[in-house]
Amino acid sequence: METAGGVHSPGPSGKTQADLYMPLRAPSLMVGDSRLGGISQTISAFESLRIRGYDVESVLLFKDDSYENYRYLEDYFRKQHGIPVTSLLQPPEKHDNPEQDADAMENYYHREDLAEITGQVLQALDRNHAARLRNLDTMATRASKHIWYPFTQQSLVGPKDIMTIDSAHGDYFQTLAPPAATPSPDTPVLRSSFDASASWWTQGLGHSNPKLTMAAAYAAGRYGHVMFASAVHQPAMALAETLLDGIRNPRLNRVFYSDNGSTGIEVAIKMGLRAARKRYGWDTTQKLDILGLKGSYHGDTMGAMDCAEPGIYNEKIEWYQGKGHWLDYPTVLCRDGKWTVSVADGLQESLGRGGTYSSLREIFDVAGREANGEHGVYKTYVTSALRRLRNQGHKFGALMLEPVVLGAGGMQFVGPSDPLFQRTLVNTVRESPHLFGESALSADEAQDPNEWTGLPVVFDEVFTGLYRLGRFTPSSFLGVHPDISVHAKLLTGGLVPLCTTLASENIFKIFLSPDKTDALLHGHSYTAHPIGCQVALESVKEMQDMENRGEWDWAKTRGWTQHSGQSEAQIDVWSTWPREFVERLSRQTDKVMGVWALGSVLAIHLRDEAGAGYSSNAALGLRESLGLGRADGEGGPWNSGNVRDEREAAF
Repeated sequence: METAGGVHSPGPSGKTQADLYMPLRAPSLMVGDSRLGGISQTISAFESLRIRGYDVESVLLFKDDSYENYRYLEDYFRKQHGIPVTSLLQPPEKHDNPEQDADAMENYYHREDLAEITGQVLQALDRNHAARLRNLDTMATRASKHIWYPFTQQSLVGPKDIMTIDSAHGDYFQTLAPPAATPSPDTPVLRSSFDASASWWTQGLGHSNPKLTMAAAYAAGRYGHVMFASAVHQPAMALAETLLDGIRNPRLNRVFYSDNGSTGIEVAIKMGLRAARKRYGWDTTQKLDILGLKGSYHGDTMGAMDCAEPGIYNEKIEWYQGKGHWLDYPTVLCRDGKWTVSVADGLQESLGRGGTYSSLREIFDVAGREANGEHGVYKTYVTSALRRLRNQGHKFGALMLEPVVLGAGGMQFVGPSDPLFQRTLVNTVRESPHLFGESALSADEAQDPNEWTGLPVVFDEVFTGLYRLGRFTPSSFLGVHPDISVHAKLLTGGLVPLCTTLASENIFKIFLSPDKTDALLHGHSYTAHPIGCQVALESVKEMQDMENRGEWDWAKTRGWTQHSGQSEAQIDVWSTWPREFVERLSRQTDKVMGVWALGSVLAIHLRDEAGAGYSSNAALGLRESLGLGRADGEGGPWNSGNVRDEREAAF
């Protein structure tokens, strides 16, 4: 498929051909260069294709008696990579006479030995193709027998329900198409499937991003993995400095590496509990709880599960204890074209009935709304709850929040004036150390503006951080800084697992002691693995460059710039989903309870008379219709009206 110049010669768009053809993932027959330097060029071309996920099925070389490069390459590809190599006689020298040259080439093309060799190559390609199809066709059945899936009730899942993914690129998977009722030679084997959840919210720069792939290859070639106890390497150091500079939080000064969001939360819990225990003088036998919000989710390891109230993820887990108290909160939805703060029935006596705002920007003007006194009712509610919990004997070690959005709690905007509720909660906790215990702050600690008070504040930014909501950190929406924050998912662009827990110097100092057992004794074999750190560094810098280049400015002008007197610089609230589309979608009140959008996220709350939450099946019919690409509106609860609008609604 390549033109002259090799696998990295540019195509019309300016992309090199190795990148240009990546979405096709076509099996490749690579033609090697037998001239001087051909060994290096051929191996380099192969590695470039391999790094980008191409299957090189065979290598074709010309025999060169002068250098005999083909002998080395035959041995290299067969022994090291198991790829068959075919060597052909070189074409005859070019004749000055065009007619003689044409005759010589005609004879060359009709040589029986060459025809036999090329026929063998074609047969091998055909066998490999047939084997690939058999593998794809049977993979779902084999997976059903041998794979144990996460978050899945497998008694309800059969082979026909398993998606077979052949490759991925950008925002799409190449998946095995369902069997056609009347197959023909033109029936496609694969089809493009939109990755609507960004592969559990890990993707920000797209699948098989060449920059991230090269970063991983570089670190793998330079380091592999190296131990990280009392050691350092450039990817870990550079990433730590980049995160601390980018988050612009004067409280944060330390970076602890782990492997995923759950373990990063475990680290944060250990940090917060130890800080509170020492501050308030509690002994190690004292049970400490976490203060948080209902519907929170922080991961599936035991400690992370204990930081969430009983629910679908943990209530049937034998060791789950639910060590915490979780406050209810108001939510924000666009209903029938109006941005509304909704208050649960049980909170209306304390918080009122909420209100309606002209725009999302107005809701996120937390400083202006606070100046208008709107936070007062929330402060009273939080203070009353904390006082009641203290009188009941509860002792808390940290306040833990998913800032702005609760990812697994129904994807709900948190707020009563959404972000204002979380802002008020954080400020009230910090202003109320007397509600948690007898604090023993030194004079220096009392004068330090970055010292934690009340409780250490932990922000779980695994889902919401690193531009998912349009900003480097969602804490900037609230106008408050956490003492500890946890980052994963977009951190590495979804390429490799990595998590960072950022902490203040004041939290860090609590673990300093001549006694090693006082240290934060947490880690795993792949702590700060160089490949993850290098990929994360590339991912974070690329997203920062995109922001600096104004690559999201187009989204900010799609209706989100409308506001009511607020400073646009201070209230930079926007979504990649057009405001008109979001509000139009919210008017489908027969099917939709409400909608919200921020940054790259769009959430649609579907009506479900049978139940709500993560276990709801309301979206199944819609998902099936979209998966089948129906144009007739059949397949579920969205089977009336304008089908195009209904498909838009799903995204």
